Amino acid sequence: MRQSLAHIALVVRDYDEALAFYVGTLGFTLVEDSYQPAQDKRWVVIAPPGSDPGATSILLARAATAEQAAFVGDQAGGRVFLFLATDDFARDHAAMVDKGVVFVREPKVEPYGTVAVFRDLYGNLWDLIEFAARS
Repeated sequence: MRQSLAHIALVVRDYDEALAFYVGTLGFTLVEDSYQPAQDKRWVVIAPPGSDPGATSILLARAATAEQAAFVGDQAGGRVFLFLATDDFARDHAAMVDKGVVFVREPKVEPYGTVAVFRDLYGNLWDLIEFAARS
């Protein structure tokens, strides 16, 4: 048996403002943006730069109800929600700082790698992490 995660839904307030941040600021790739008329919504999928085809991607899901909107920016109850792995922490951290990304925990070297925590445009917490080489 083989299974994998295809997409992770990220509840957003607005598709275009989310795309401006994730694609414009973080450099994610827009994988798909298509209108779904039967549900009057867009199917918007993004992926980190350099992701392998078929790797887990993020589905930007516009909040459609007040209950859903209440979770925009707090999908993990104040904990780190998503982990953005990189092959060059220093490069990506510097680029993100230059683009105004707010880091709430400064870079730290841990046994498992180098990590810092940033907020996305809605307040969700992310780890930027370069995992340590495994021996």
